[in-house]
Amino acid sequence: VQLVESGGGLVQPGGSLRLSCVASGFTFSSAVMSWYRQGPGKEREWVAGASNTGGTTNTADSVKGRFTISRDNAKNTVYLQMNSLKPEDTAVYYCRARRVFGAGDYWGQGTQVTVSS
Repeated sequence: VQLVESGGGLVQPGGSLRLSCVASGFTFSSAVMSWYRQGPGKEREWVAGASNTGGTTNTADSVKGRFTISRDNAKNTVYLQMNSLKPEDTAVYYCRARRVFGAGDYWGQGTQVTVSS
């Protein structure tokens, strides 16, 4: 099983980034996909989630209206579109997969997002 995040980087406040997480080694369409983040000196926190079909999505209040999660089951990929970025969004962003049926809880290695002028 692998989850590989990409798309992080340095961006100015107000800018945008799109993170991607490509999954392999399990049935992607049978997993709930989520994004989490961990800022410097902070605990890891949930950011957004998408049901296995993508028909239901949710975002944390702290990013609501700015971040959007989506998934493409044909490409085994989940995305996080991040707009109007703020310095407090600086964190390592992690992708997580949880199987709908049976055991299976997987994490990616993370991608760094830094929002700074």
